[in-house]
Amino acid sequence: MKPSRGWQGALLVVALAALWMSLPARAKNPGVGGMVVGGVFDTQGQPVEGARVWLALGAEGGTTLSETETQPDGSFTLRLPATIPYGEPQSAPEGQTALRVWDDIPSGAAVTLGVSRDHFETRLLPLSGEQMETLRGGEILELPPVALERHIGIAFWTASLIFIGVLLLIASGRMHNTLATLSGAALVFAVSYLGALLVPDVRIFGFEAALRYVDWNVIFLILGMMIVIAVVERTGIFQWMAYRAYRISGGRLWLLLPILMLITGVASAFLDNVTTMLLMTPITIQIALAMGTNPLALLLPEVFASNVVGISTLIGTPTNILIGSYAGISFNDFLHNLTPGVALAFAGLVAYSEWVYREELHGAGQASPLLLQKLSERARITDPDHLRKAGWVGAGMLLLFALGERVHLLPAVTALMGATALLVWIRPDIEEMIEAVDWTTLVFFITLFIVVGAIREVGVIAWLAARIGGMVGENLPLAMGVVLWSAALLSTVIPNIPFTAAMLPVIGYLTTTIPGADNLVLFYCLSVGAAMGGNGSLIGASANLVTSGIAERAGYPVTYKEFLKRGLPALLVTVGLAMAWLWLRF
Repeated sequence: MKPSRGWQGALLVVALAALWMSLPARAKNPGVGGMVVGGVFDTQGQPVEGARVWLALGAEGGTTLSETETQPDGSFTLRLPATIPYGEPQSAPEGQTALRVWDDIPSGAAVTLGVSRDHFETRLLPLSGEQMETLRGGEILELPPVALERHIGIAFWTASLIFIGVLLLIASGRMHNTLATLSGAALVFAVSYLGALLVPDVRIFGFEAALRYVDWNVIFLILGMMIVIAVVERTGIFQWMAYRAYRISGGRLWLLLPILMLITGVASAFLDNVTTMLLMTPITIQIALAMGTNPLALLLPEVFASNVVGISTLIGTPTNILIGSYAGISFNDFLHNLTPGVALAFAGLVAYSEWVYREELHGAGQASPLLLQKLSERARITDPDHLRKAGWVGAGMLLLFALGERVHLLPAVTALMGATALLVWIRPDIEEMIEAVDWTTLVFFITLFIVVGAIREVGVIAWLAARIGGMVGENLPLAMGVVLWSAALLSTVIPNIPFTAAMLPVIGYLTTTIPGADNLVLFYCLSVGAAMGGNGSLIGASANLVTSGIAERAGYPVTYKEFLKRGLPALLVTVGLAMAWLWLRF
C-alpha cells in the first residue's frame, strides 16, 4: 500500500522542521567552521616557510587541538576538528574517549598557539578571552603576524665554517672550484643527516630543503645557451668574426678593447649577463688568439663591463629584477636614475683596463702572413644553412629575452625552447651536442647554491644584513655609503642574488625610517653595490664563473687569485664613481 500524498507532505514538513532546528546547533559548533589563520615571519619581515604551527590546551601546551605548517608566503590555516582525543586516557570522564572542541573545554581554560622551526626560537602565544570567544562561536580567528627570532646555535657556526672553508679552498687554488663546492655540499648533508644522529642541533637542512635554494633559472639558462652556442660554433661563424675583427682593427688592441667592452656592456643591459658572456667569450678568445695575445686581457675587462653596465636597466641583472619587483621600480626608473652613473663608471673602467693591460695591448704584434692565411682559410662559414637557421632561432630568443618579462617568461624557458627548436630543426648529432655542455660548470653552480643556501637557512646572511641596518641610524648619506659599500664588498664573497634577497627587507625598513630615503635611493645603492661588487671576486657573479669555465676549456684558466688581483681595483674604481653620481643625483 502506497502512502498518500498527504502523508508525504507531512513527512516533508517534519524533515524540514528538524533540519531548521538543527541549524543553530551547527552554527555554534566550531568543529564545522572554526579556524585560525595568520602568518609567520622573521624579524626582517621575510616569510618563514615550513614552520610548525599548533593550537594546544594549557599555558605551556598540552593536548594538541590542531597543527599545520606555514606556506612559502609564511601563511597558515589551522582547521579545528570536531573532536580530539584526551591527552591521557585516565583523564577522560567515565564513558568518554574524545573531547568535543570548545564545547567540553572549560571557559577559563588556557589555549596556546605555538610556532616552531629549525634555527628559530619557539614561540608560545596564549589566546585572549576575546579570541577564545571568537573560536567558540565557530568563526574565523585572524591573528596578527608572528615574528620569530633567529636561534644562533651550533648549526649556525657549522654552516659558517663550511662556507668559509669552501671559500678558502677556492681562493687558495688547492682544489678545483667544482670539487671545493661539491665537497662543501656533501659536508653539509653529512652533518645534517649523520652528525644530527649524535648532536640533533647540528642539523642544517635536508635534501629537499636544499634544492629550494638552487636557482634553476640560472642552471637551465646556462644549459640551453651552451647547446645553442655549440651548434653555432660548428658553423665557423666565430672564426669568421675573429678574422674580420682583426682586419678592421689593424692589430690595434688598445682600440679594440673598449669596443668589445661597449658591445658586451650594452648587450648585458638588455640580456642576462650570463647569456651575454656565453655569446662573447668564444668570439673574444678567437680574436685574442688571432692577434697573438692572452685572451684574459680581453675577457676580464669584458666581464667587468658586463657587471657594470647591466645595472642600467631593470632586466640587465637578476638583482635588479629582485629589487624592481620588491620596491616597484620600473624599467624607465632604472634607466633614468642609474644610466649617467653607469656611463661614468664605465669610462673609469675603460681607463683602468687600458692601464692594467697596457703591456698586452701594446705588445701584441701583427700576425704573420702564414697565420693570416691560415686564419683566412679557417674563417669560412662551413655550414651556411645551419647558420641561417641558428640566426632565425637566435633572433627569436633575443626578442623573448627582451620582452619575455611582460608575459612572465623566464630566461631559462626561452633558452630551453630555443635550444630545443634549433636541435629539432637542424637535427645534429645529439650526443655531440650534449657532450658540448660544460657539466663541470653546472655542477659548480648547483653545489654553490646549496652551500650558500646552508648559511641562508641558519640565518648567517640575515644576521649580516641586520648588523648593517643597525649601523646606519637615521643619517641618509651614511646609510647610502654603508649600503653601497657593504653590498659591494660582501658580494665579493657571497653571491649577490641571495645577499640582495636578504637585504631587501632591511632596505625597505630603512626607506621608511630615514628622512629623505622615500625616493628609493637606498634601493639604487643596493643595485649598484650588489652588481658592481660582483667584479671583486671570481664567485661574485654568475657571469664570472661562466666566463672562467669557457676560458679554462680553451686552455686559459682564471684563478681566484688572478681575478681578485684585477677585479678588486676595478670594483673600487667603478663603485667610487657610481657613488659620486648617486650623491649628486639624490
